[in-house]
Amino acid sequence: MAKKFILILGGARSGKSTFAQTLAGMLGKKVLFIASGEPLDKEMALRIEEHKRTRPKDWRTLEIATKVGQRLQGQIKDADVVLLDCLTLLVSNLILSPSLYHSDGAQRPKNPEEIKSAKAEKQVMDEMEDLIDCIDKHECNFIVVSNEVGLGLVPDNKLGRVYRDLLGKANQLLARHASEVYFMFSGIPVKIKG
Repeated sequence: MAKKFILILGGARSGKSTFAQTLAGMLGKKVLFIASGEPLDKEMALRIEEHKRTRPKDWRTLEIATKVGQRLQGQIKDADVVLLDCLTLLVSNLILSPSLYHSDGAQRPKNPEEIKSAKAEKQVMDEMEDLIDCIDKHECNFIVVSNEVGLGLVPDNKLGRVYRDLLGKANQLLARHASEVYFMFSGIPVKIKG
């Protein structure tokens, strides 16, 4: 069982990653950073590079886009802290996974509006259960960063609504399991659990 499992929620640019990195540094010297973002376009590649520059150089980094819980097995080693940044992109990676649209899983969907909601939900919930199982098996601290996307307008398309709903369900599941939950407002962490 993890020493601590901390979930950090908030809107875009609310200070989640900065706060998570500060907490990680306070909880231990050996930090394993899990990056879930994929550089699918130039702008995202620049964002990823900026995130890399803000992390301490002595932290170990793994880039894992899906199956985080499974792929972490055997990778944690002597880490004091595992920091996953972020669940938001992990869920996006899952619902845009070619396997939800093409039987051969060869490429990203041409029309994501054809998303199969039930299959996407199963994939996301299976991923969350694997992540929780991984957290429960290890004695280090875990920090997970995720966006709260349910406070805005209802998306005008099916993919957006499915994404919002599944990220909300994933956040709820992890919040129930977490020992501490923070919500970020303009760079200010507010503890809402623990």
